[in-house]
Amino acid sequence: MSNSTACSFNDTVKVNNMRKTSFTIEYDQEIDGRWIAEVKELSGVLCYGSTQVEAKAKAEALTLRVLADRLEAGEQIPEPASIEFSSRK
Repeated sequence: MSNSTACSFNDTVKVNNMRKTSFTIEYDQEIDGRWIAEVKELSGVLCYGSTQVEAKAKAEALTLRVLADRLEAGEQIPEPASIEFSSRK
């Protein structure tokens, strides 16, 4: 049995003509107590942590690494002026 929690980040908004890119992280707790945090907009961005906070931090860091790797490879990524992670419950 798992315990699922979804944490949605703010929708994409424009502030002072700057675009912010937002991501959705879904949480799930496994039977053994580990937490999984998955960024829905980026395939393969899924991290484990011993706490929900640890899983979230790892998922945010991996999100930034994936975006950096895609930039280096010349792939298309969202065009943010800034990237913001803030949970809304």
